[in-house]
Amino acid sequence: MGLSDGILLAIDGGNSKTDVALLDARGTVLGSARGAGFSPQGAGAGRAVAGLAALVAEAAGAAGLAAPLRLAHVQACLANADLPAEEEQLAAEIAAYEWAPGASGVTVVNDTFALLRAGLSDAGEPAGVAVVCGAGINCSGLAPGGRTARFAAIGRISGDWGGGAFLAEEALWWAARAEDGRGGATALADALPAHFGLATMAELIEALHRGLIAAARRHELAPVLFAVAASGDAVARAIVTRQAEEVVTMAATALARLGLLGSRVPVILGGGVLAARHPLLHGRIVALLAERAPRAVPLVLTAPPVLGAALLALDRAGVHSSAYARVRAAFEPSGG
Repeated sequence: MGLSDGILLAIDGGNSKTDVALLDARGTVLGSARGAGFSPQGAGAGRAVAGLAALVAEAAGAAGLAAPLRLAHVQACLANADLPAEEEQLAAEIAAYEWAPGASGVTVVNDTFALLRAGLSDAGEPAGVAVVCGAGINCSGLAPGGRTARFAAIGRISGDWGGGAFLAEEALWWAARAEDGRGGATALADALPAHFGLATMAELIEALHRGLIAAARRHELAPVLFAVAASGDAVARAIVTRQAEEVVTMAATALARLGLLGSRVPVILGGGVLAARHPLLHGRIVALLAERAPRAVPLVLTAPPVLGAALLALDRAGVHSSAYARVRAAFEPSGG
């Protein structure tokens, strides 16, 4: 056993960024690192996990831990680990680095479970639902006894609607049709090209099609959509309202599956789109939840989701309750 025996590794691999943290059983964060988003579908599982390994090495260096790492457990909460087969493949790729011993040394779950755990109480029988709306949209839930609810969340083929990337595409669709006459008027037709210093949607369409504006920059248009909606534009407001409906539909469906629709449990909201608390979107979510799940308590998570991965790791380690307070203090914004 090496110098890092008894140390836990928490990983939150999101679409836009990845956080890793090494902590001990007392809940003390020893070292951490942040890198790019986790995308095994784009890079391949092996390369994506190799990117995690580089961040783990960085965090270990910050913690003063020498290689090879020998850890008590690895808890990885990963975006794009949407199906059990994908979780198993990624767990095998991580286990190949031999950071933690045995077949049970690595646990991989979808990243929504990090958001969920971060928003749940550290005492008693946890229950609640989490909806993440960042680049994409997903939801998971937990009932007393450990029963879970989740969605495939792999795009339109699995019934999904929304997320920052989707909202940007939707805004472009409506703006293009407004300019060429196929749709109703909307200020999006001026605001979207103006964001990139262009005069018309025709110019923006050409720039995106020819790669003059990188496809990765399309996500910049989601905040433009919300700004136009806030100004009162009917088309933009309809898109934002639809996003609120999808968030609440996911949450209410998960609550119903778990038998929690009439229970006082948290509905935890996270991801860049929801954490921004845009007044129109957030207000509509709160109002719809009050109609469909009157006892649910909406909570916006402002701490990084790696906190949830760290708490899950502590759960497995069976630590003293003080460890939870210590790790929360390390990650939660001032005032919690």
